[in-house]
Amino acid sequence: MAKQQSFADKAKKKDKATLMTVKFVKTIKSDKGSYKFQERLVKLDDISKVTELK
Repeated sequence: MAKQQSFADKAKKKDKATLMTVKFVKTIKSDKGSYKFQERLVKLDDISKVTELK
């Protein structure tokens, strides 16, 4: 049997998401004076909204 659908055909059908994934790193100062870093991935629709993250 012949292949009905190639990988290129599958890739064309998928809609590209308009969201952009950004790694958000937040620093937290502990009671002892040391710093801890929290990382999380955040999806944004516009890169200019990065300054609004807390």
